Amino acid sequence: MIDLSQATPAELRSMIRNNELIKPTAGMANGYAQANLAILKKEHAFDFLLFCQRNPKSCPLLDVTEIGSPIPAFAAKSGDIRTDIPKYRVYKYGELVEEVTDISNYWEDDMVGFLIGCSFTFEHALLNNDISIRHIEEGCNVPMYKTNIPCIEAGIFHGKMVASMRPIPQKDVVRAAQVTSRFPAVHGAPIHIGDPEAIGVSSINHPDFGDPVTIREGEVPVFWACGVTPQSIAMETKPEIMITHAPGHMFITDIRDEKLGVL
Repeated sequence: MIDLSQATPAELRSMIRNNELIKPTAGMANGYAQANLAILKKEHAFDFLLFCQRNPKSCPLLDVTEIGSPIPAFAAKSGDIRTDIPKYRVYKYGELVEEVTDISNYWEDDMVGFLIGCSFTFEHALLNNDISIRHIEEGCNVPMYKTNIPCIEAGIFHGKMVASMRPIPQKDVVRAAQVTSRFPAVHGAPIHIGDPEAIGVSSINHPDFGDPVTIREGEVPVFWACGVTPQSIAMETKPEIMITHAPGHMFITDIRDEKLGVL
């Protein structure tokens, strides 16, 4: 059986396109950047581009497609954002109406795709520093939470930031912050360390997206800005249609993660 951590992005995209791989992509294609997805019609594309520019912690842009093109030419020339994500979510007027593995039937000639940096990218660097990743260990999705941290508004788009959480041993918290701060293009340093209620997370064991993970004695919950934020924003702003990745199911790019690192 193929080792998904060592597979190339092109191999994984092919498997995903053929519905041979329908699962969260954490730990796959080690060394390559992964990306969140948001697709909007042209009429809302500029507002969303401005929203990303004003909120780079939660929405760091890796690529934007040409109007009507499903090919992310910078991130993966052989990729197709209609088919190469394991699972998509379709929102209409802020309501989640369907989860699918292919959005070709939804694609229109005036749509624009946004690939947003994903924190799965810096997990490889954390592992290289002997900092374990609990959701990879437990074979589940990363827990994600709606916070009380407001995003900066842009056009129709407004709402609160979503954050992902990883339990980190107390002795490794500073190192985890240092390691991830090298990757601002994929959310960078943590936005919060410690008490979840300080950022509006009332129950750490009941994430809004993803799965709960074990927090062991001596570990601290560490929160990073999350590219699921656009899904929360979609629920608030209710555009006619927004298509996203399902949380944890990412687009795997051809961009080496070290290319995104600050030296």
